[in-house]
Amino acid sequence: MLQTGSQNKNMTKLRIAIQKSGRLNEDSLKMIKDCGISIDNGKDQLKASARNFPLEVFYLRNGDIPQYLRDGVVDIAIIGENVLVEKGEDINFVERLGFSKCKVSLAVPKNQDYNGMDYFREKRIATSYPNTVKKFLNEKGILPDIHIINGSVEIAPNIGLADGICDIVSSGSTLFKNNLKEVEVLMKSEAVLAVSPSISSEAQTILNKLQFRIKSVLKGRDSKYVLLNAPNDKLEEIISVLPGMRSPTVLPLAEEGWSSVHSVISKNQFWEIIDELKEKGAEGILVCPIEKMVM
Repeated sequence: MLQTGSQNKNMTKLRIAIQKSGRLNEDSLKMIKDCGISIDNGKDQLKASARNFPLEVFYLRNGDIPQYLRDGVVDIAIIGENVLVEKGEDINFVERLGFSKCKVSLAVPKNQDYNGMDYFREKRIATSYPNTVKKFLNEKGILPDIHIINGSVEIAPNIGLADGICDIVSSGSTLFKNNLKEVEVLMKSEAVLAVSPSISSEAQTILNKLQFRIKSVLKGRDSKYVLLNAPNDKLEEIISVLPGMRSPTVLPLAEEGWSSVHSVISKNQFWEIIDELKEKGAEGILVCPIEKMVM
């Protein structure tokens, strides 16, 4: 028994960093849970282990995660692509995760006339993303005067600290409340799965298993399961509308001349496909969410 305990203690674990608090934290934990992994979370814990998967979770400040990846303190991280571009351009990511979507944008006061990038010549820009702003504006031949601010960037023009800002934009409501307008989008961002340059081969093997689960969850979130009834004389036309995985499942119904058709469609094409199915003669269309889709 002592030997088994020692083996478990020394077993390689995949070390993953996630944001300590906030929306990215919640969505990251949900992704891990949807992958069938149970985390023993305690209040204010900085580190936690999974009960049923060789995974150790580190709760870190978002801006510190790139350095932890670079130093090999953690093997992987769920992090905003915007933070990776700002502080970890040398670090690769292997998966886009589809949540925490936002933009990194330049914004100016609403009452200012904006006629293009020349507006920012000899203008002061407040931002938490100095490297991203410099790179973007330098490519346009503009040398920005940057004021680095951590938090509450939107207030800078109102107090005379800057002529414009560069910050994360989700809904745009924060800009609106501070009398600002978005004028340029530097990049679109979402949560990504980033990997340490020094990940070990043992940790990489575990990552491959985790990534397989993540892909199954993402595919499920992106798809809908469709069941419908089709008259046999219109079956070919109806099947031609369904993209499916390979080919839809077709089963005869008790009522003669009718079949039941089962397939999977992308949620992005959902309404267009449903409308076309109805036009082709499909009836009793039932749409179900998919928890996971293993390919």
